[in-house]
Amino acid sequence: MTTPTPHPAPAHPGPSTTRPLTASRTTATAARVLRQLAHDPRTIALLLVIPCLMLFLLRYVFDGSPRTFDTIGASLLGIFPLITMFLVTSIATLRERTSGTLERLLAMPLGKGDLIAGYALAFGSLAIVQSALATGLAVWFLGLDVTGSPWLLLLVALLDALLGTALGLFVSAFAASEFQAVQFMPAVIFPQLLLCGLFTPRDDMHPALEAISDVLPMSYAVDGMNEVLRHTDMTAAFVRDALIVAGCALLVLALGAATLKRRTA
Repeated sequence: MTTPTPHPAPAHPGPSTTRPLTASRTTATAARVLRQLAHDPRTIALLLVIPCLMLFLLRYVFDGSPRTFDTIGASLLGIFPLITMFLVTSIATLRERTSGTLERLLAMPLGKGDLIAGYALAFGSLAIVQSALATGLAVWFLGLDVTGSPWLLLLVALLDALLGTALGLFVSAFAASEFQAVQFMPAVIFPQLLLCGLFTPRDDMHPALEAISDVLPMSYAVDGMNEVLRHTDMTAAFVRDALIVAGCALLVLALGAATLKRRTA
């Protein structure tokens, strides 16, 4: 009688095995992050109050020149959420890794994609609230005069906040401490701020700087805001700018998942 050849038992995915992205694990991660943030009022204040406060101050800095506020207010409406989401996301993700939480989570049936998507969902939910508050304050309380729909302003502000979240998740992989995470801001955010066309039209820049600005996502966020400022209807240029910002956010999220570390060396 022939002895049957035993078949090896199916291997269970180890901690380093790539796992498919699932909605249940992603939403569970997002819920955990939101619960943690609910117990951190300072972070909530940074996310929701500071952008509104900055817009309020900006309005009255240019109290004698309301057209100046109209010109740059729309652009800053997208830039402020990007900066705050970048700071909070990079520090929060780094804290998860340095505390060992990230290593414990990834040892469970939770893939890097689930973790990154869960963080993006959690901070994206806050970004919706943040962008809605800032847009509502600027348009209906501070009198920001825009030709187009305020809903298009809200859309670009939200995309900018999501881009800030993606950039924060990405750079957190290269920081060993919260201080280093903050140090990435001059390297990642400030060049975009200077070259995005906020201070001077990009066409008037040196050709080399103009070429660099053409590949920076914040440039297209400012261009999209300016399209809403000048045109009553959604233009093809606005759709292009919005898609570029959204595409950059998705690309950086994918890079964040690829470079995510379990712990700091």
